[in-house]
Amino acid sequence: QVQLVESGGGFVQPGGSLTLSCVAYGIDSSRYGMAWYRQVSGNQRDLVASTGTDGSTSYHESVKGRFTISRDNAKNAQYLQMNSLKVEDTAVYFCNAYKDDNFWGQGTQVTVSP
Repeated sequence: QVQLVESGGGFVQPGGSLTLSCVAYGIDSSRYGMAWYRQVSGNQRDLVASTGTDGSTSYHESVKGRFTISRDNAKNAQYLQMNSLKVEDTAVYFCNAYKDDNFWGQGTQVTVSP
């Protein structure tokens, strides 16, 4: 059974930082593209950042220069370092692993508020 387990969400003031972690169970994540999505209640789930099996990365324009995605294949994990957080970054963040299949974590809440 495949599971993606996120952690690291929470409450932070604008300008603060958080690091999200996602550990994959039941798959070899080194064979998967990995990504982070976020969703505000009632809206669609938006791609925030992704990293390919070759280590390449891409980012949504709104987070470029502030967020960094990384992966540790030895730990079957990926991370999202979020700096200079803004109120509009508030959302539920989801870990995603994609190849022929598409797997999702349960989501972790990030709240940015004064």
